[in-house]
Amino acid sequence: MPSSATRPPARDQAAYRGDESGLARSVRQRPYALLLLITSLVGWAASGILVLERLRVYADSNYVTSCDISPWVSCGTVFQTWQAALFGFPNPLIGIVAFAVTITVAMSMLAGAQFSRWYWVAVQAGVTVGMGFVVWLWSQALFDIYVLCLYCIVVWTAMIPLFVFTTVRNLAHGVIPAPKSLVNFVSEWAWAITALFWVSVAASIFFRFMNAFLGG
Repeated sequence: MPSSATRPPARDQAAYRGDESGLARSVRQRPYALLLLITSLVGWAASGILVLERLRVYADSNYVTSCDISPWVSCGTVFQTWQAALFGFPNPLIGIVAFAVTITVAMSMLAGAQFSRWYWVAVQAGVTVGMGFVVWLWSQALFDIYVLCLYCIVVWTAMIPLFVFTTVRNLAHGVIPAPKSLVNFVSEWAWAITALFWVSVAASIFFRFMNAFLGG
């Protein structure tokens, strides 16, 4: 049994004992861990491809990246912007490290690990910062750079459910205090919220690049 110093909050204690009957399926231990693993692997793979492409560009300035499709869809063009290396090194390196952490969390959960509230607060903070960074990159791609990077879009696509379901999971397990009505709503509509984010991103890309897509 965990000590009082490491004992999970009330709802997590129920999950620790294997009683998750009062929780939505999407925030139970195994389903959430599987979703976290899948989204993290997708984000990690896309980040890895971006790093490899960036290394090839470093080695050969004439190299054409695998997602250089048009003037408006070009990883090579995005690589040349300051936003692509915000902290002095390629942004995808952050993704490789960050997604590796969430992959580890997911694998640990699938193995039966239980974490204290402080750990989930840290995970939530990291995921929230990551989502904020993705939103900033999305805004830069659409309104400043005006060029899309396909692998970056894959990262955005993976990050949305990772953020939504981690937040919902922490609400449902009492890590983030919230009214029961709110918890029930987001637990029931988590996939709808995720889909809304996806549709919003897709719509923003379509309308921003409408002339390019339609040949106008």
